[in-house]
Amino acid sequence: MNFTFQESSVLYGMLAESTTDVILKTDPKGFIVHATPGIADLGHRDAAGKESGLAGGICGPHLLDLVAPEAKQQISRAHARAMAGEDIDWIEFPALTRDERKRWFEIRLRALMRHDGAPYGVLGVMRNVDELRSLNERLFTATYTDPLTGLTNRTAFISMLEHMLQATMDGCLALFSIDFFRTINMQYGQGTGDEVLTVFADLLREMLRTEDIISRIGSERFAVILPRVTPAEAEGICRRVVTTLAELKQTVGDGSFAMTASASVARIDTSLDSTIERAEMALFVAKAKGRNRLEMEKPVRLAVG
Repeated sequence: MNFTFQESSVLYGMLAESTTDVILKTDPKGFIVHATPGIADLGHRDAAGKESGLAGGICGPHLLDLVAPEAKQQISRAHARAMAGEDIDWIEFPALTRDERKRWFEIRLRALMRHDGAPYGVLGVMRNVDELRSLNERLFTATYTDPLTGLTNRTAFISMLEHMLQATMDGCLALFSIDFFRTINMQYGQGTGDEVLTVFADLLREMLRTEDIISRIGSERFAVILPRVTPAEAEGICRRVVTTLAELKQTVGDGSFAMTASASVARIDTSLDSTIERAEMALFVAKAKGRNRLEMEKPVRLAVG
């Protein structure tokens, strides 16, 4: 692949040490006029439907032909901005491979200028970031997901509840606690206890709305954020969960036994601590009254006098 002195200067200013980077040059309209052999891994189909790899010195497809449909507009704008003289730093986008599988790349673009300052093309560096994205996704999952149930964990729950409060969104918080969970663990073993947790998590997924956010926030405790519902609506939704669980005789471990849960509902407002405290207090009342029931937060009565 041959570059002019000016192109080489731009290239060395852009190119990282990695030898896996793909270098490409486009004309002003975005058609690839040169590319390093690594771009052949993406493949390309011409108008006749034949596959053609891109190699150095061979005119190839348009830059957008390598980009998944949902990212075409973003890359098109970036190319236009580069032609206008703007230095475009790394942009992440999904590319299409020859087997039509999406692979994630990032690209960096710089304009190529004539001696009179007029742009005549764009030089790009493109690198695969699939591995990095996969690592980030695994780290995200480990940080915010309960590995047993697959639900979000307490860290994620706190973040989402804080977001609702900051956005002043209406809604309610529900807390669920599996009754006598410690006894179940001691009598039937931790394996059975884990099955109880996954059975209840699945029941919550099945019975709650798609917009409700379900988290496991403790050993036997679950929290549900119910956006855009009144306390009365939240009560109806959560009471059905408690009633349905009590009516089902689940087969868990080597036997069958009844599972029940205590629950509470509080309106999301004022602050994070206040919302959780009011829900916790209502849950305490549900357990004190015999469990297998739902309690609503009690309205605060102001003293007059």
